[in-house]
Parts: sequence; C-alpha cells; structure tokens
Amino acid sequence: MYDILIVGAGPAGMTAAIYGQRGGKKTIVFDKLSYGGQVINTAEVANYPGIPNMTGLDFAEKTYNQMKDLGAEMSYEEISEIKDADKSIKTVITTSGKEYQCKAIIIATGSSPRPLGVENEERFKGAGISYCATCDGAFFRNKTVAVCGGGNTALEDAEVLSDIAEKVYLIHRRDEFRADATNVKRVKEKKNVELVLDSVVTAIKGERFIQSLEVQNKKTEEKRELKIDGLFVAIGQMPENDIFKDIVKLNKAGYIEAGEDCLTGTDGIFAAGDCRTKKVRQITTAVSDGAIAALAAIEHINKTEY
Repeated sequence: MYDILIVGAGPAGMTAAIYGQRGGKKTIVFDKLSYGGQVINTAEVANYPGIPNMTGLDFAEKTYNQMKDLGAEMSYEEISEIKDADKSIKTVITTSGKEYQCKAIIIATGSSPRPLGVENEERFKGAGISYCATCDGAFFRNKTVAVCGGGNTALEDAEVLSDIAEKVYLIHRRDEFRADATNVKRVKEKKNVELVLDSVVTAIKGERFIQSLEVQNKKTEEKRELKIDGLFVAIGQMPENDIFKDIVKLNKAGYIEAGEDCLTGTDGIFAAGDCRTKKVRQITTAVSDGAIAALAAIEHINKTEY
C-alpha cells in the first residue's frame, strides 16, 4: 500500500515525489519510458532561477537523485487502468497486470510531440524525421535540415542545429513567430538559417530516407521543393490522458480540467504539470504544480479515514 502514487516522472511528477516523501508519505512514481520527461530533450535550461546554463538531462538527473535519496520509489511500468477511483483506497493496474493500491493519485503524464499529419511522416520517423533536435541533431552534421514550427522549441531547435548542420530551413505557417523575442533575435542572426514563412509542409518525399519537402506559401499558393537530409518537427505537444477520461474531466484538447490548486474534481486524484489545463507550460510551472499537488494529496490523506 502506498500513500501517494504518481503517474509520470517529468519535473512535475518528480517534484511531487520529493514533497510527498518530505511530508512523510510513502510515494512511488511510474513512467513507461524513463525519468525526466520533455526536459531531457532540452539542450540548455536557461530560464530556471538559480541554475543557469544547465542541460535538461543534468536537471532531470539531479531531480531524480534528490527524489530517490528521500526514499521515493521508481517503477518503469505503463499504467493501463485505475479502479475504484472514487473510493478512499484506489487500485492502479499496469499493462503487465500488476496491481498497486494507494490513497492518492497524482497524474503528471505531461505531453508528447504533435505530428505534422502529412503523408509519409510515419514512414520516415527515424529515417530523417525527428522530434528532438538535441537528441538527434548530431546525426546531421554538415547536412541540410528543416525545422517546422514557430514557438520557442522550434526556434531553439533551429539555433542548436545551426551549429551542427550546413543549412537550416525554418518553416512556419505564419509571418511572425510565437517564440520569445530573444530566441527570434538569435536565430535571425544565424547566417545559415533561412526563414520560410507563411508556409506549410504539403509533402514529404524520399526512398529509404527523407530527401525533400514540398512547402506551399499560404498567401501566394506558390509551391517550393526543399532538398533536405532531415526534418525536425516542433509544432507543439499533445496530452496523454486517454486512460483517465472516465475518472477525471478532460477538455476538448484532451487536457485534464484542473486549476492552480491541481484539484480534478475527483476526490483524491490530482493533476500536475503539462497534462492539465493551463496557460503557461514551463519547467518552473511544472515543479510548482508538483509541489502543490503533493501538498494537496498529503492534506487529503491526513483528513480521510481509512
């Protein structure tokens, strides 16, 4: 029996585990892949107070070690079902059939990269198409690549790739970027980055590996073919909350409806980090959610009769 069971080992989930253990509660964290979440794909964490110039992987490792040193358990299993969600003792079932009982659940599943939705995208995953420039950028040294997106991730990817690749196309469907002004300024200063604005990818071509993109200008409808060796997609994230749809309320986009208090409306179940409805999705807001959700879970456990 665990006091707090956390689904997801990103910054929100690991922070929740730290606060849970410090609050004297037996805590376990589940993740189907590894700890760290999206932050491990970040080349540099430059906006976290007090620790400038740290890599995302370093941040994840330090947070994980802190969590483990406090006694939190970690299990690399995928959750398939939650039973008795409305009862004081809840049962969590993994895809391998194991069952775990707990008094409170914190959902911190984060989100995953949103695909372009263009034909052949699935075919060329791992054969030229990537969703992580810091993970796969080194494979494209002195080659030509494209980045698709207009937010901070896309601009950061373009900047990282500009130091590796010979040429970088930055494709965005609007004429202005949504990214921070500092990121835009740095990318525009890169001589090997070409901006392809007001444009969308309409075709992905190649044989064994990706070879070119067809892009179309939305205003002029003019089509252009870009010869590339790699495509990095950075057009946003999608929540991974489908298995929770019967126990918590999701909005149209699939995010868990929970406010800054991380309460879901289901007694004893909380949501933290990028998986919940929120305006700002940053590491700082994720760890804040983790702390709030854990403290709320502790309060719930302490006032509930078992």
